Amino acid sequence: MSDPRPAFRDPRLSREERIADLLSRLTLDEKIGLLHQYHRPVERLGMGPFKTGTEALHGLAWLGEATVFPQVVALGATWNPELVEQVGAAVADEVLAFNHEDPVKVGRNVWAPTVNPLRDPRWGRNEEGYSEDAWMTGVMGAAYARGLKGDDGTTWKTAPTVKHFLAYGNEADRCVTSSNMPPRVLREYEFAAHRPALASGDAVAVMLSYNLVNGRPAHVTPLVNTELRTWTADEVFIVSDAYAPNNLAQLQGYFEDLPTAYAAAVKAGLDSFTQDDDRPDEVLAHLAAAIDRGLLEEADIDTAVRRNLYVRFGLGEFDPEDAYAHIGREVVNSPEHQALAREAATQSITLLKNDGILPLKAPEKIAVIGPLADTQMQDWYSGTLPYAVTARQALAERAEVVYCEGVDRIRLRHKRGYVTASADGAELTLTDAQGADAQFDLFDWGGWSYTARNVATGKYVDGRADGTVGADSVGPHEFDVHETFKIVEVEGGKVAVQQIHKAEGAETGRWFSIADGRVVLTDDFTEAAEFDFEFVVKARTVAAELAREADVVVAVLGDHPLVNGRETEDRTDLRLPDAQEWLLRDVHAANPNIILVMSASYPYAANWAAKHVPAVVWSGHGGQEWGNALADVLYGDRDAEGRLPQTWYTDAAELPALLDYDIVASDATYLYYLGQPLYPFGHGLSYAEFKYANLTVDREQARPGDDLEVTVEVTNTGDRDGVEVVQLYSHQCGSRVKQPLRQLRAFEKLRLAAGETRTVAFTVPVDDLAHWDNVTGRMVCEKSRQRLMVGRSATDIVLSASVRIDGEVVGPRDLSRPLEATANDAYSGVVWRDESRTSGDVIAAEEADGWIMLGDCDFGSADRGRGAAGPTTVTARVAGQASQLTLRVDDPLDGDVLAKIDTPTTGGVYDYVDVTVELGRVEGVKDLYVTFESGPVRLASLAFGPA
Repeated sequence: MSDPRPAFRDPRLSREERIADLLSRLTLDEKIGLLHQYHRPVERLGMGPFKTGTEALHGLAWLGEATVFPQVVALGATWNPELVEQVGAAVADEVLAFNHEDPVKVGRNVWAPTVNPLRDPRWGRNEEGYSEDAWMTGVMGAAYARGLKGDDGTTWKTAPTVKHFLAYGNEADRCVTSSNMPPRVLREYEFAAHRPALASGDAVAVMLSYNLVNGRPAHVTPLVNTELRTWTADEVFIVSDAYAPNNLAQLQGYFEDLPTAYAAAVKAGLDSFTQDDDRPDEVLAHLAAAIDRGLLEEADIDTAVRRNLYVRFGLGEFDPEDAYAHIGREVVNSPEHQALAREAATQSITLLKNDGILPLKAPEKIAVIGPLADTQMQDWYSGTLPYAVTARQALAERAEVVYCEGVDRIRLRHKRGYVTASADGAELTLTDAQGADAQFDLFDWGGWSYTARNVATGKYVDGRADGTVGADSVGPHEFDVHETFKIVEVEGGKVAVQQIHKAEGAETGRWFSIADGRVVLTDDFTEAAEFDFEFVVKARTVAAELAREADVVVAVLGDHPLVNGRETEDRTDLRLPDAQEWLLRDVHAANPNIILVMSASYPYAANWAAKHVPAVVWSGHGGQEWGNALADVLYGDRDAEGRLPQTWYTDAAELPALLDYDIVASDATYLYYLGQPLYPFGHGLSYAEFKYANLTVDREQARPGDDLEVTVEVTNTGDRDGVEVVQLYSHQCGSRVKQPLRQLRAFEKLRLAAGETRTVAFTVPVDDLAHWDNVTGRMVCEKSRQRLMVGRSATDIVLSASVRIDGEVVGPRDLSRPLEATANDAYSGVVWRDESRTSGDVIAAEEADGWIMLGDCDFGSADRGRGAAGPTTVTARVAGQASQLTLRVDDPLDGDVLAKIDTPTTGGVYDYVDVTVELGRVEGVKDLYVTFESGPVRLASLAFGPA
């Protein structure tokens, strides 16, 4: 008897056969209906609704109470991929539990992990990344994806989505800024972070980023098809970021209309449009219009639909039985997940400094001080906390605790009365009251950003889209923050209050004004109300008094994850908020037995604390069990296991411009940074002490294709058990190009009993030591000496050994082939731009005096049989405005001039012409400089004519 089921429902067939069968049954309209985030059901085939995109960065977000694990940057600080995988697996189970209750609302395509490397600590979404090291980011991201996907072998628990491809690390104007990506940075840094989760098969999807890359929107980058999809033999499902598709024709203005933009995106590899939330009609209409206009063919739609179906089949949607039907609500915030949340938080806590005050020695009274001491912050992608254990609560279980929140309490007095909250907080009015309803606790979050909590209502002041002002908010908690304000001094010692962030549908920057006795918002500064700023309680005074009474002080300071550094907003500096800095100093003066705990989404330039405070601790916001984890570490029940996943700098001035993505040229990240950091990448102290000995490498000489086996003995020489993270770095000695000062190659987290010795073994493939070479246009292992270094951080190297690599000697540039302008070795005053809307990159000079350097150009010589004169002509492929290019050797300003090329005005930036001129006499191997005497002009390549 034949099987009555359609082939796509037969689990005995291969996934490819089942997808092909289902695809063949769909009409064109039905296919188009599957290209939006919210798939349209196809009832005649029994296909139900399907939604992409459940947020699951460090727990299930936005859907109700679920286990909240530490922030991603804190998970990175654990330096423990196995633990991160366990967290991913727990999150996957909770996704399944919610999905079983509401499969329409809670999809199993999860948007995690984030694998953008933490290039600059000012990036607003710093908390979402694992590390500034691209390789480590890839390792940790793959581990989290592995946990999310599950190990059934046949059916995935969830479909993990790596995000955000590509070169995304700024929030300011993120939809219109372009990230310059020289070939080397692209391949050694960006690709290195994104590739591992896909190459291992742990992630099955990728989200594209909002920004442009080399002048081309990431949502139409050719790198999806030419690079990303070559990293795995499996299908890769590509989704857009939210509301990004329309940017292509609107904010970015890259295409003339949306059908054209959508067609280009599909052809570039986009499979799913995240646009207009659950309203797909307009998106589908634009795709249908693209078909009607001949911009897309049905075959293009089929390709994208096939990848959508690949995910649905991978999740077992069309199988007769649910492989995970046994996973239900009982797993959500289960005791096992609570214990895992505590373990993850514990392993993330990083001891930066310790002058012997830690672990705590049973103090009788602890002063717990600071705005983060009795709260647990949540970032935008946090889940809803089922409970939260704060530092104050956990320490109060071990000792007598006195507590001070450490924020000033103030009143705002207008000439007609005090700003006062109504009983329900619905409005602020002017009254004669001076009690709790007219008092506000003022929180300084740095960058002149304040929040104010009314003492009577316990709620925060918020400026609303309709221009009214109240005190009924739980605090910053939405994407559009409307609870932050700036206090601006005006004439006569008075102050004005300005809303900083926008409420949805309203502009930012409105001022407090008074209308009919009520506080309202106005756009006009001349209508801004003036207030006297009165202190009711000065936090520094109260905190210092409490500190004097205590045996030890624990000061818990840090950031609010939805203020300043957050999605849509980068930080401008690295300092602690002024009020927190001075609170710390005054408390320290009152009681020097102080432990600074920074609970923060990012590094701070806590320079004074590093010098004066006896113990400094950092962790990201640690989730529901953070207080318990902190107490465990402070009391020494657990060792301090965290290590920094990124460099802590002494000042933002040590960093290049936030939009400078070329870490090689700008000496950025621990790889190239030449200065002295406050705390280096990989740093973190233990309560035990460790000795390294007998570093060995199994060979003195190796070649590409070999593996280096590296071993080192590590002994716990302390008097207690402890944890050490052994880190292996490499440095290439000698190269034709700039090399990293050190680069992480491997690490292992060791748990050693007192007196125990263990041998750690690392395997380093020689091929991993390769770098991108612009001359050959590929990854190259150069003939060189590699220094292998083991240590406790990027700058605390304990032992080293050298290996000779019998690699390649890169020769000079062959001028018989065109030289791509983007394959330069150095540049100044130019940017990378798109050669066309679909492919290729070029160098663009927007104004005069920019230059590029193409190193080691072989112009020929008599003894090489090519004639002493070398090539006699040069042809520049250019587009843009009329300009002049000057070719020099060995120096961009004073080198001998080989040619001056007058370039014409072309039809547009994509309309290239070839301009040929005679070349001056030159021979030998020279560095060739191309100087742009004016702009804007684009240079694609140079070609040299024969002698």
